[in-house]
Amino acid sequence: MNGSFQFLHPQFLWLLACLPVMVVWKGRWGRPVAVRMPSTHDAIIVGARPRSKIGGFLGGIGLLGFALLIGALARPRLGRGSKDIDASGIDIVLALDVSGSMEALDFKIDGQPVNRLNVVKKVVGEFVDQRPNDKLGMVAFAGRPYLVSPLTLDHGFLAKRLADVKLGQVEDGTAIGSAIAAAVNHLRDSTAKSRIIILLTDGMNNAGAVNPPTAAEAAKALGIKIYTIGAGIRGEAPIPVKDMFGGTHLQMMKVDIDEEMLRQIANATGGQTFRATDTDSLAKIYAAINHLETTTRKLKKFQQYDELYIWFLVPGLCLLLLELVLNQTRFRRLP
Repeated sequence: MNGSFQFLHPQFLWLLACLPVMVVWKGRWGRPVAVRMPSTHDAIIVGARPRSKIGGFLGGIGLLGFALLIGALARPRLGRGSKDIDASGIDIVLALDVSGSMEALDFKIDGQPVNRLNVVKKVVGEFVDQRPNDKLGMVAFAGRPYLVSPLTLDHGFLAKRLADVKLGQVEDGTAIGSAIAAAVNHLRDSTAKSRIIILLTDGMNNAGAVNPPTAAEAAKALGIKIYTIGAGIRGEAPIPVKDMFGGTHLQMMKVDIDEEMLRQIANATGGQTFRATDTDSLAKIYAAINHLETTTRKLKKFQQYDELYIWFLVPGLCLLLLELVLNQTRFRRLP
């Protein structure tokens, strides 16, 4: 069956890196052999091989079981029932700032103060809904960028990944140049007539190894247009901080945006720059970008997915149960 295999929650696959640690912690595959030695000479001989083969076998079963459970957590699935659809000729990567200053409470929803990130997620979610025929991807960044979603027409998947975006998932900072470079990299192989990056930030570039103007020049060389959005007020904004007793209170802290740099980035690539100081103006900015020129092309979209996690979950649980049973019965250690 032809289809598109993917993991719905690929971030869980990082847990596989813990398995080698478990191997070392268990003592290089195997358990100490607990037997009574009739003589010192025999103890020396046996001591040369302190780990049993059975211990290694059981350890392997357990680790394989854990690996399969991690695979189940990542939610593997196979797309099926594909069909050709008319899609726009625009591929868009949304680059969202998730640095600590995005916690500032200078935006409102229904008259209630809300931090910048929650407002951005709400407005971006509405923008995604308004462009059902675009391939959209998402990069979040603080001290470094990370991929939230690759370019996809599966906007349900994109919405779930957007909902999972939180503050503090990477080290703090504002790596604008590196974020642009990461977004450019994800658009490099796109065949769309128009390729666009919508960069939203509330700060100034102070992290990362890539200079923002240099990243903008790379985007320009590839024909990628960048729209920049500066979000938040300038001067001071209320930001929740924790005191030494674990309590949270608001503190007015200095915030600033390098509007000139954002303007240079947009102008260098043929894009535009915008400024949002409240929820309404931010929504209007994304609405304005929504009126970009589009063309039409045929793309394949997978409408249904077969969930495969059960094929990982059941064998994983069975292997762990098998290890437990063997440890307590046939291969139980001697006292």
